Parts: sequence; C-alpha cells; structure tokens
Amino acid sequence: MMSRKSAGLSGEAHVPGDKSISHRALILGALSVGETRIEGLLEGQDVLDTGRAMRAFGAEVTQTGPGSWRVHGVGVGGFAEPGGVIDCGNSGTGVRLIMGAMATCPITATFTGDASLNSRPMARVTDPLALFGARAVGRAGGRLPMTIVGAREAFGITYTVPVPSAQVKSAVLLAALNARGETRVTEAEATRDHTERMLAGFGAEIETEVTEAGRVIILQGQPELKPQDITVPRDPSSAAFPVCAALITEGSDVLVPNIGLNATRAGLFTTLREMGADLTYENMREEGGEPVADLRAKFSPGLKGVEVPPARAASMIDEYPVLSVVASFAEGRTEMRGVKELRVKESDRIDAMAQGLRAAGVDVDEGEDWWAVEGRGHGGVTGGATVESRLDHRIAMSFLVMGLASEAPMQVDDGGPIATSFPIFEDLMTGLGAQIERAGP
Repeated sequence: MMSRKSAGLSGEAHVPGDKSISHRALILGALSVGETRIEGLLEGQDVLDTGRAMRAFGAEVTQTGPGSWRVHGVGVGGFAEPGGVIDCGNSGTGVRLIMGAMATCPITATFTGDASLNSRPMARVTDPLALFGARAVGRAGGRLPMTIVGAREAFGITYTVPVPSAQVKSAVLLAALNARGETRVTEAEATRDHTERMLAGFGAEIETEVTEAGRVIILQGQPELKPQDITVPRDPSSAAFPVCAALITEGSDVLVPNIGLNATRAGLFTTLREMGADLTYENMREEGGEPVADLRAKFSPGLKGVEVPPARAASMIDEYPVLSVVASFAEGRTEMRGVKELRVKESDRIDAMAQGLRAAGVDVDEGEDWWAVEGRGHGGVTGGATVESRLDHRIAMSFLVMGLASEAPMQVDDGGPIATSFPIFEDLMTGLGAQIERAGP
C-alpha cells in the first residue's frame, strides 16, 4: 500500500469498537451463565479469532447484525475440551487471555498463531498460570505452538506482575475465576483496567487497593457471572491514526466520535496536547462504566518535541509507533523511555519504526528500552521510502499516516495485517480525503 501528500482531511471518522474490550466481552460472556448481548463489537480478525475460540470451548457465539453479537455462556469452570488446535492468528491479547481463562479448567488445549504470534514469548503468562497448577509445553523460549494442561483443582494465588502488562494481569485474573479462595494481583504501574471493570459488571467480587507497592486487585474465586448487555466504546488505539493524520496534514479538521477515554488508555492524547496539538474533547460522558468523548483534531503546524514520562508508557504502549510519526513533524527532540515492551509486540516495534523513519529521512536514536526522534518540523520530512510492515498492523498504518504529510510518498510492503485490528482503515481514511492506494501490479 502507498500513501501520498494529501490536502486537508475533513469529516467524521467512525473508528471500530475497542479491541481490548471486544476480546474481554466475548470471553466473559462465555464464562457467564446465560446470554450476553454485545453491540459495537470490533469485527477485526483478532476478535473474530477469539470468538471462534470461545465456540471451541463450548460457548454459543452468534452474529445477529453488523457489530451485534450474542454469547450464550457455559459458566465459570464450564469450558469443554476443544476438539482441535486453537488458532489465535495475530492476537497476543487473545491467546494470553484465553490461556488464562482455561488454565484452571481440567482440560487440555493447544494454541497456535501466525508467524508473528508464534515468535512472541508466552512465558510471561504461563509462569504465573503455573502457580495455579497449570502446565505448559511449547517450543523453545516459551513460544507457540503450545499446549496448556489446565489445573484439576486450583487455589487462589498472590502474584506481583513483574513488568507493566494488562495481558498478564488479565490472564491471572481470568484464571483466578475458577480457583478457590482469594487471588491478589499487584502491579507497580497501573495498566489498562478493562478486565477489572468488566469483571465487576459481570458480578464478580473484585476490589482494588492502592498501596505503597502499587495497585492491588483482589478477586474472590468461583463466582457465578451474570450475563450483560455491553456497548463497546470505539477504540482509542484505532482513533490514534485519523487523529495523528489530521494533526500533521495541512488544512485538516477531523471529528472522531465516541472514543473511550479510560485513563489507562489515553496517554497518547495527553502527550499530543503537551506537544501543542490542536486536539479537543467534546461531549464528555460515560457509557457502560467507561469515560467517552468526541475528539476533534485540527492541523497543528507548531508541534514541539517532548519527553514522554516512562510512567505513561502503559497507557499508550500501542500508540508509540504513530506518535513517533507525529514527532517527525514536530520541532525538536521527542524522547520515549520505559518502552521495552515494544520489543516483544507483533514485531520489535522500536527497531521497525527506527528503520522506517531513517529511510524516510528522520534521525532516530534508540536503546533497549527507549528511543528518540529528532523532529524535522512541518514540511521537513522527506519520505519516499518503502518500509517493511513485519506482519504488524500498527507499523503499516503508522507509515501510511506519515505519507500523507511527507514530501514524497511512503509505501509499506504488506498492508494485509491492518485487517487484524482496523479492517475499515483504508476506506475510513480515504473517506476523509487521504491519498492511500493499493500499490500492487
């Protein structure tokens, strides 16, 4: 796919439902007794793979219309042993959460994924699941394909998450549902809390305490979860792309409605405003226990480089690639630290972005858990590069956003992975006026 310098973007960008909440809605619906109704579900490949997995474990999962789904659950501890291998495609969130949900059921399941997912480490999840009594056998380095043998009788655990990771925390909490007694999970840095919010909504006995050691989540095991009606907010990680495109594309004024602004997810928007972005929140409200607003983003030629605090990393970990694109069009240096988690995403995102930005004429410094972009200001980014997406949807979309404001077009070798999280990306962006096209023969 290729993108080229565009005139001002304008209009409303109706981005898909939140991917994190969509995964969790399907899984918790499957662990409830009765029928959960979901509206606004993200119908990207990652979430559809999670829906198929829930069917394999015995839940009834049906689509009743665009974004409308019904899940008839089997209850906590009610998962059946799947008859085949569970293929989670490209989704690290999906596979890790599903592993947690089945790890305390007396069943065995084998997981696999695409080449990118099969290269990602799973020990960060399987290690704490072993404390419940689950056993994992996989490839060297704790990689997929992997078989999980669930615990026959699990008891609650006390666990401190070693690195900020909502996936690890959520996997432990989902495993704790079918464990006897109390589970306590401590995280030194707060990560996205959709699992805790949704567990409470489904009727779990869960509370959070703030201590000197960090945030402590306390969950009582073996509840009966009650089915819910869920409206999924629109995804802030997807909103990042039209928002950032508008900020760097001259003459732009874009409204992105109904975006979830959970404090554990909104770090990008805070950072952009610190850089001087013309980004405003309109019609702030609450829906389904989550804060929501409409975002208005306008072209911002006076962006300044900033130092992003490491403590903010967990609230914007997926948005650093597109932030680095915005930083390329700012004046001065933008430093991003405490981001080693980016090394083990769908790709090594620090290396992928650094290589692509350099090819587009932008100077980048990097270390194991940090990187810095030397901004070239409005009109200063050369572009004209073909970059590797590395099977990573966010890398592909970030460089397509860059091409909308760089002097020469930007091309990504493979736009296919975009469908995993943002299947309408191309149509949505071109509808706003973006010059994005297929670059095939």
